[in-house]
Amino acid sequence: MVNYIWMAMMVIGVLVAAINGHVEVVTKAALEGAQVAVKTSLDLIAIITFWLGIMKLAEAAGLVQALARLVQPITRFLFPSVPKDHPAMGAIVMNLSANILGLGNAATPMGLIAMQELQKLNRGNSKEATDAMCTFLALNTSCITLIPTTIIGIRLIYGSADPTEIVGTTIFATTMGMTAAICMDRLLRYLYYRRR
Repeated sequence: MVNYIWMAMMVIGVLVAAINGHVEVVTKAALEGAQVAVKTSLDLIAIITFWLGIMKLAEAAGLVQALARLVQPITRFLFPSVPKDHPAMGAIVMNLSANILGLGNAATPMGLIAMQELQKLNRGNSKEATDAMCTFLALNTSCITLIPTTIIGIRLIYGSADPTEIVGTTIFATTMGMTAAICMDRLLRYLYYRRR
């Protein structure tokens, strides 16, 4: 569905430009946008590589495991249907740890693994998401971020005077978002089971 929306927006943009006699503006904007995207991507590769290296060092030093132990009581509360030593729990904790550290790109593979492992626990209906899957999706999308590394990197690339000044507001905004996601997850689950 999203692909159709993007396609419609592009076609409408080209048609409006053609009707107004400015088709060359579309071509120029597309080429400039592609150039900016490539430059930004290359600049971000260095920043993401640096933070992924920091994540590997933190993992080797035991910091990720410490963070995992710290969030384990919370994950046990949020995912009561997932056995404590199941591989899904480890993948969930690693995904949340990467998101908390602002490493969304590093979190993606762990998120996919977590969903695959949660699907293995889905005995009832393989086409319907379990409660744990829904909770994980809500957490993954809205997880609190302590160090927004990608945003700091983008601000650095574009010459911000203080690229880290957004850390406080990011922590506040992501905490509010995660709280709202968890509350909605619990509320919708309660309403769903009450209706059955």
